[in-house]
Amino acid sequence: MNLQPRAFTPLPLGSIRPSGWLRDQLRLQANGLTGHLDEFWPDIRDSGWIGGQAEGWERGPYWLDGMIPLAFLLDDEGLKEKAGRWFEYILAHQHPDGWLGPVQADRYEAYDPWPVFVMLKALSQYHEATGEARFLPAMERFLRCLDRQLDQRPLFVWGKSRWADLLLSAHWLYERTEEAWLLKLGEKLKAQGYDWRVHFADFRHREKTRREDCQQPTHVVNNGMALKQPGVWWRQSGDEGDRQAIFHMLHMLDTFHGQATGIFTGDEHYAGLDPSQGTELCAVVEAMYSLEVLLSIAGTARLGDRLERLAFNALPASFKPDMWAHQYDQQANQVLCAVTPEPIWTNNGPDANLFGLEPHYGCCTANMHQGWPKFAAHLWMVSPDGGLAAMSYAPCKVQHGPSQVEVKTEYPFGETVELAVSGEGRFPLYLRIPRWATGARVEVGSERAPARPGEFHKVERDWSGTTTVRLELPMHIEVTRRYHQSVCISRGPLVYTLRVGEEWRKFKGEEPHADWEVYPTTPWNYGLQLDPEEPEAGIVFEQGEVGACPFSPEGVPVRMKVQGRQVSQWQLERNAAGPLPQSPVSSVELLEELVLIPYGCTNLRVTEFPLLVDS
Repeated sequence: MNLQPRAFTPLPLGSIRPSGWLRDQLRLQANGLTGHLDEFWPDIRDSGWIGGQAEGWERGPYWLDGMIPLAFLLDDEGLKEKAGRWFEYILAHQHPDGWLGPVQADRYEAYDPWPVFVMLKALSQYHEATGEARFLPAMERFLRCLDRQLDQRPLFVWGKSRWADLLLSAHWLYERTEEAWLLKLGEKLKAQGYDWRVHFADFRHREKTRREDCQQPTHVVNNGMALKQPGVWWRQSGDEGDRQAIFHMLHMLDTFHGQATGIFTGDEHYAGLDPSQGTELCAVVEAMYSLEVLLSIAGTARLGDRLERLAFNALPASFKPDMWAHQYDQQANQVLCAVTPEPIWTNNGPDANLFGLEPHYGCCTANMHQGWPKFAAHLWMVSPDGGLAAMSYAPCKVQHGPSQVEVKTEYPFGETVELAVSGEGRFPLYLRIPRWATGARVEVGSERAPARPGEFHKVERDWSGTTTVRLELPMHIEVTRRYHQSVCISRGPLVYTLRVGEEWRKFKGEEPHADWEVYPTTPWNYGLQLDPEEPEAGIVFEQGEVGACPFSPEGVPVRMKVQGRQVSQWQLERNAAGPLPQSPVSSVELLEELVLIPYGCTNLRVTEFPLLVDS
């Protein structure tokens, strides 16, 4: 028995070095909560994973799973030293039977394997970056221990829903040891785990989940993780139905719970299509990681489109621009972030959309760190024929053997990607061309070639010295119809939203890691006057410079101007934008020029707008 080959192989951590705006973004993260959480937050500082008396379940592993790639992408010695101290303790305290980590008598079971699933992902990344030889036998000892345990106590609760994350690590170890028992363990995990393919084949959760119906399968983070399950299992099953299930899952989530940013709602559980409903930050970063895994396995270009939609919109919008605070829930139509006694959430609490240290619940405080670093670490992969393949575009340098590619670009804010390819001999480049990039072209020297949207464009030649490859990705304004026939505007991978004035009020805590409410200082309840069939006739696009903090209202490098009127009947309800009026709507208010900026640059926003009747 062997694993099905990947479409593309991820590069070892450290092969990609971010530059430009991406390095600035990762440095913001390192200077914010990620780089300092272990200094003051008890659940990390005093974690049971390192002998402390605080939580010894999932929060330490979550933090490491994002902090490790951040440390090695930035080559930050301080962060690498922090990671090293954790792993030294964890390896030194592995149990005689092979179990890793503390035994949590107060949890669901004393030996709950779920948090170790996450720790194994952290261990594998650290091994790839450092070559630390002790990690492979430590992982093997744990997996043998768990293999025995599962015969007596099958997977339960979170582990049952999230079994694909462990299967990833079992496959990772198998590819290095070729131990057949690891694939037998995979079969056991599949038999005991929740069948997400079946869940979506007959998808019954087509409306906002009622509180009494909330279960593991409707949990939004479980779904973010589950996106990868059919693809990961396909490597072992070889069943084409598993590969196709990837796209059916995404289709079902989009159809009944999808949002303009590529994520699906879940104020803990499925929450429908209303853009005032929230999406948990954990779901965003887990869906991103699932897409990164699926890009490697399936190699389908449209998965990269989805990944970029999340990375450039939903991810940065969940953070205070300096990354010292985050939200538990973000809303596509988010016009007020304040403590609300009767929130619109199904499960989440009054403070769920505050920007803070741990609003509502601390799982996102621990898990949010993987978003940007893993995105950066998966920008490029290796093709089966020994070439390099671009999954997404951001400024960086990538090294693979004697070959190097330096990427210079302002993408996603600009349309041009310039690649300086260094190396000798013949090898291919595969360049992902987004679905929306009609008219895309690739230039190599004096040679120009059209590139087909929605596919990987292959450039193969005999390389010598340094060669410049120029990729043009034309971005066109696109208007889509959404909830209640509202309209949403995008250009390239960026979703554009109304810029709403902000007043930040400290709610509690001490800076820099305080909790903040954000109140609007300008009107938000606008309908748009435009022709959805010819939007460029009514929209003016403006391009500026990309600075050190582009994902912020102050540093926004691109904007649009569009005409609109206030819609007086659209008002706040329960501290959220009330139900969207059914479009088209009428308004007698004055016609105004409105400024739209990228979703990821906003803290307050309107993303789905009523369309005015005279448009």
